[in-house]
Amino acid sequence: MIVRISMEGQYELDGADTSELNDLDNAAVAACQSGDEARFHENYDRLLQFVRTHGRAVADDHLGASDLILPPPDVTLEEALSEFSGEGLLPS
Repeated sequence: MIVRISMEGQYELDGADTSELNDLDNAAVAACQSGDEARFHENYDRLLQFVRTHGRAVADDHLGASDLILPPPDVTLEEALSEFSGEGLLPS
């Protein structure tokens, strides 16, 4: 799975990471929908850190599509509300 963090780059994650990535996504969605900005940023930072540490950076000249595009690290709660809706970024 190729995950792009907007304004940062792409990372390739193993399929085995999908479950934990989905759990982190769900936590960010729940915090976002509750309007808890501090909890949202805490959970979203954990999600980004997971991608960065479990993923392998994809070369800048890679032309393949991303399977998942995450908002930039500095996304606001208001911006996230339009991105993190329903099932979140990762459909279950």
